Amino acid sequence: MKQGWFDRPEAGSAFGYRLISTFAMLCGRTAARLVLYPITAFYLMQRGPERRAARKYLEQVLGRKPSLWDIAKQIHCFAAVTLDRVFLLSESFKRFDIRVFGLDQIREQWGKKQGVLVYGSHLGSFDSLRVLAEFRRDVQVRVVLDVEQNPTITNILNALNPDIARSIINARRDGAVTALAIKEALDETSLVTLLVDRARPGNQVVTADFLGRPAPFPTGPWQLAAALKVPVVLCFGLYRGGNRYDLHFELFAETVRMERSDRQASLNAIVQRFADRLAHYARTAPYNWFNFYDFWQTDAPPPDVDAAQRSDDLQRRQ
Repeated sequence: MKQGWFDRPEAGSAFGYRLISTFAMLCGRTAARLVLYPITAFYLMQRGPERRAARKYLEQVLGRKPSLWDIAKQIHCFAAVTLDRVFLLSESFKRFDIRVFGLDQIREQWGKKQGVLVYGSHLGSFDSLRVLAEFRRDVQVRVVLDVEQNPTITNILNALNPDIARSIINARRDGAVTALAIKEALDETSLVTLLVDRARPGNQVVTADFLGRPAPFPTGPWQLAAALKVPVVLCFGLYRGGNRYDLHFELFAETVRMERSDRQASLNAIVQRFADRLAHYARTAPYNWFNFYDFWQTDAPPPDVDAAQRSDDLQRRQ
């Protein structure tokens, strides 16, 4: 199965990213946000595949044919959240109004003195998760990230906060190495964060209903959680316009379990639960969707995998 996001070129040049990030730091967020309008117009005109993918997604989530204005709003939302990464990674949250929901659920897991897997998606801002440092400065957050997927912007953002850069677990490395690094971080009672809505090429997937149509979701994160027997908490950081974000935490499972008698059915049910929660939050913040590719893989054959037969490959799925 092809993964349309993996081979898409990075949007923007190194010079352009450095220019806007430098301008933002020197002139402030308000001035930098004015630049987002021409950036949105340029992206809307020049990036046809992403524009068509946005139209397909918006039609599903809005339940109507989207206008060009709808697509522009989604692109502008993406640009705004990307710009805010400069400030979220370089300073405290003084510029932002972040409401946190479900904090008691993740606090309960902290109290057990064990690591926690925090699963998110390309819906909204996962960087807003850093607000947890305002509540528990003794908790270390480790981010599992493919640093080579968008190397230009990754390098620029890492330079803004070297401490966060050093905490990243590189998902591009060999799967066994990545899985071992995740386990070591969990053993140190860290919060290990992953985005689990996209499958990399060659990863095992199952289909789940998402916004009324079947879409492929990776199974590796759920197999990993079942093997490590640690709690899984979902996190959705939704951009609400201006300087406002809503950060939602939900306990997905204290332990992810798969029935030995029918592992495939258990895995399907787990992935469907996640897809349902993702769809719920997508409907509450439809323009926060930042998967600018054919998420439903409508021009690809349906996946045909057997999780039970491939359970020995668990750690290679990351």
